[in-house]
Amino acid sequence: MHNHFELFGLAPDFALDPEALERSYREIQSRVHPDRFAHAGDAERRASLQWTTRVNEAYRTLTDPVQRAKHILELHGVDVAFETNTRMPPDFLVQQLELREELEGAVSGKDAAALERLRADLVGNRQALIRQIGEAIDSRKDYACAAGLVRKLMFLDKLDEEIEAAYEHVE
Repeated sequence: MHNHFELFGLAPDFALDPEALERSYREIQSRVHPDRFAHAGDAERRASLQWTTRVNEAYRTLTDPVQRAKHILELHGVDVAFETNTRMPPDFLVQQLELREELEGAVSGKDAAALERLRADLVGNRQALIRQIGEAIDSRKDYACAAGLVRKLMFLDKLDEEIEAAYEHVE
């Protein structure tokens, strides 16, 4: 497994400096981008394309909080089979059901203001979870706790997608 943090010369922390990541990304891209190898041999062009693909994948991973957390957990040997391991605390699941009922009510009532309130609450909850993930990973090194928080964040991101799609039915 590739360590995306090493590729960019960054510490493997959840709380990363986005400007440092961006600088490193642009610097690496300036060296490996396929445009620089347009007149090179086939092997060099292929290598450039492979490096560009790797750099882009690493950048996307580190800029997305869920993917960044998953990557850190994998680096620490934590099984992140989130798609198959969906165990969640019952109170969280009840909350998710209630939020989805609110979403359905907003859609059926064509209530854009209710969607906005739901999204605003979601944004606040998402930011709080991201802070908690950072504390679990960076401060406490509690990777099992972080894995549970990442699963919660994935639920919220899925709900956000559903809210976004719901706007089509409300407007």
